[in-house]
Formats: sequence, C-alpha cells, structure tokens
Amino acid sequence: MENPSTWTKDELLAYILIYIAHADLEESKKEKEYILSRVDKAVYKRVSAQFEKDNDYQSIQNIIEAVKTHDYYRNDLADLFADIKLMAFADGDFDIMEQMIFSQLKKVLKEA
Repeated sequence: MENPSTWTKDELLAYILIYIAHADLEESKKEKEYILSRVDKAVYKRVSAQFEKDNDYQSIQNIIEAVKTHDYYRNDLADLFADIKLMAFADGDFDIMEQMIFSQLKKVLKEA
C-alpha cells in the first residue's frame, strides 16, 4: 500500500484520520474507536502500518498525492472535513495541535 495513487477511498480516509489522531503525538482509545467506526479493521491495520513507516513530511505528501490522483473527495470535501473534525473531537478535546493540523489539511486539500 506504499503508493498513494493506488489507495482506496477507505485507505485514504483511514490515513487522514490516523494523521489527525497523531497530531498530539498519540492515538487515544476513543480516536482509534472512531477510526474503526469509519473503516474496516483490516484497512486500519494496513494503513496504520504504512503510517508508522512514514515521517510527517511523507504523510502530508501521501495525502496530497492520493487526493490529487483520485476524485474521491472532489465534490464532497465538506464530508471529509466533517470526518476530520469528528476525529479531532473523538477524545473530547480539539487541542491546539489538532486545530493547526486541521487548518493545514483544509488548506492543502482545497488546493489539491
């Protein structure tokens, strides 16, 4: 799954949600539960393994490449941003790091 241009919509969603979950450098149990409510456990495991291999720069580049390559969110970025916000609030706190990552992703994805 290393090539973002071959990711499925669920893999892309999982990767983005994991990216947000790790904004504060840890993925809480509630954040993981939220991700698993949105994607299959096998997808989560596969994507999580990929995420662990990537550094922050690679992560954002993977997201940009996958969004540009596929039209998964071309007409419904609002749905994606809603998922991202729900992910950020999954642990009950939308902290400053999550807010910054959310703003960065919103800007980058709108330009993709």
